[in-house]
Amino acid sequence: MAKIQPRIMVVGSTMIDMITYSKKIPNAGETVIGDTFALGFGGKGANQAVMARRLGATVFMVNTLGDDVFGDTTVKNFESQGIDTSLIKRVSGASGVAPIWVEPSGANRIICVPGANNAMTPQQAQSAVEGLADIKVVIGQLEIPQEVTIAAFSAAQKRGATTILNPAPFAPLDPRLIEVSDWIIPNETEFSGMHPRGLHPDSDSIIKELSDQLGCRFAVTLGENGAAYSDRSGTISRVSAPRVKAIDTTGAGDAFVGAFAYGLAAGLSDQEAAELGCICASDSVTRLGTQSSYPTSDQARTLLAQVTKS
Repeated sequence: MAKIQPRIMVVGSTMIDMITYSKKIPNAGETVIGDTFALGFGGKGANQAVMARRLGATVFMVNTLGDDVFGDTTVKNFESQGIDTSLIKRVSGASGVAPIWVEPSGANRIICVPGANNAMTPQQAQSAVEGLADIKVVIGQLEIPQEVTIAAFSAAQKRGATTILNPAPFAPLDPRLIEVSDWIIPNETEFSGMHPRGLHPDSDSIIKELSDQLGCRFAVTLGENGAAYSDRSGTISRVSAPRVKAIDTTGAGDAFVGAFAYGLAAGLSDQEAAELGCICASDSVTRLGTQSSYPTSDQARTLLAQVTKS
């Protein structure tokens, strides 16, 4: 399986992560002294692209960057990862940034400032999808305008590609976006925002209630409790996560989505794809950072082998 290189397109965001690790998160009007600081490459779209690439996919990134130094370094990072950048556009102004605060437990708080991500257009996305052959999966999120993702997914479905929506950060979904999403994958917080009664995914019946309402394939990530997904009959199945000591959960959900997308594109079963997502996400929380916490290509192949040999 490690030799398979399915073609995946990510129509999504890029951010420069500005990460502060601190024993205490300040209250309103309060100043505290942090422990350490780091700059890193992020953005939900970029993170998912990197995870899929580390597992061996051929990945195309569709995005718009500013004309600042952050845009320059983002392109260089994608190229160093082996991700195709030919569909990335540049505009005047600032690229996206994400200030992140990480607590000792590994929990994080994030503010995304989209910048040039908001300059993406439906025409850009549609042309990107229509211009490439043999795309197996197209991934989208909510850090870019929903109109852009709708255009990308509509074009993708016409070409027989599977569409995966990660509804993060949470926002009310345009019904047209739900209609063109083959899979929707929220985390627990996003699940609650989407559920008509605001419920958390505490039981299979609650998960099935939202899955049935959406009318598409559905999965929800559950942190240290793994993930749950709906099979083709609508039954909810669960996948456990390896027990690890988490030091930074930033980007773990993106690791799941990128790995899950790779699994589907590579021909794994839904169960195997979900297992791969959980293994990669759990591995990532044992290291600091976002993309920097993801397994290397060699490590990713080892994790993939754990799934395909089971």
